[in-house]
Amino acid sequence: MATKEAPETSTAKAGSAPAPDDPRKPDSPTDVDKPSWKYIARKTLREFTADQCPDLAAGLTYYAIFSMFPALLALVSLLGIFGQAEKTTAALLEIVQGIAPGQAVEMIREPIQELTTSPAAGFTLVIGLLTALWSASGYVTAFGRAMNRIYEIDEGRGFVKLRGTMLAVTLISLIIVALLAAMLVISGPVAEAVGNVMGLGGAFLTVWNIAKWPAIVALVIVVIAILYYATPNVRQPKIRWMSLGSLIALLIFVLASVGFGFYVGNFSNYNKTYGAIGGVIVMLLWLWILNMSLLFGAEFDAEMERGRQLQAGIEAEDTLQLPPRDTKKSDKLQEKEEEDIRLGRELREKYSGKANGHEGKDQDGSDRHNRDADRRNGHGGATAREGNGNSR
Repeated sequence: MATKEAPETSTAKAGSAPAPDDPRKPDSPTDVDKPSWKYIARKTLREFTADQCPDLAAGLTYYAIFSMFPALLALVSLLGIFGQAEKTTAALLEIVQGIAPGQAVEMIREPIQELTTSPAAGFTLVIGLLTALWSASGYVTAFGRAMNRIYEIDEGRGFVKLRGTMLAVTLISLIIVALLAAMLVISGPVAEAVGNVMGLGGAFLTVWNIAKWPAIVALVIVVIAILYYATPNVRQPKIRWMSLGSLIALLIFVLASVGFGFYVGNFSNYNKTYGAIGGVIVMLLWLWILNMSLLFGAEFDAEMERGRQLQAGIEAEDTLQLPPRDTKKSDKLQEKEEEDIRLGRELREKYSGKANGHEGKDQDGSDRHNRDADRRNGHGGATAREGNGNSR
């Protein structure tokens, strides 16, 4: 089976890729032609397999496990600002309970409740939050590596720039989630107070209880879009293009989670099969589904960009043509690789010369050995006598 070619270096694309918002590209999804949409759909499915996204999702699940509790600690610390950490985390767990398998929710419920009731929850906002952010950013960094594979480019950002970007993405995402959680609890009394001021009373609260859910979905899409936009080493087009893949990822995740929860609740016997760790297995599978959904949405965004480029006449059938954010690391790695190639060539030529010398010596020794054997067997004398006879 043919393997997928390695992505081009960011150094190469820096000099050849057009601007991310090149005017030749379609300006909105409605400008994308029907043949392009068919190509995008087919290519998304193929690239999802070619990029080994199920394996990437498994790796991201590993990082998610180690980043989950630092992220929860940071989230609880942020919620402590509103003084509603216990209520807001309970509201979040209720939402998750509606789409996730019950065993997966129970695995994280107790640690979260311990964090919210801990007297150190507010104190950790200064020191613990920074430590938790650094640990939680490990998942975001791993997600960025997966995004680089999807966008067919290597990592060109230096350590400081890369870690700074991932920490910023982690912090922004946690702040949005904290605001979302606080909105679920605090918005009720606030909406009721606003309704009383406006003279609408409970009617305004009823409207808000319906309208807040589209707002929550929009915030979740924003978080996913930020992951898609900031983590790979490519200068992305306008972020509105990212929202398409984000919406697809969210829909797939919700549907897959509901289906998986139904399966776990009605047909599976994870507790009987795995005993005490049955809940752990369910949670790992659920996180794997989450990461699969995120990577599929990212593949769609990447192939959407490829379709835009092809429709604009840009040669993107072999590799996506997006300029890198930075090439510093890629330049250094390329220099080291060229140095390794040079040293390897010198080593080969050195030993090739010795091998040729030994071959010549072996050939001379073989000739002398044959002549000595002929003389011992009398062939040499007979040959000489025959030569003398012929001369006479």
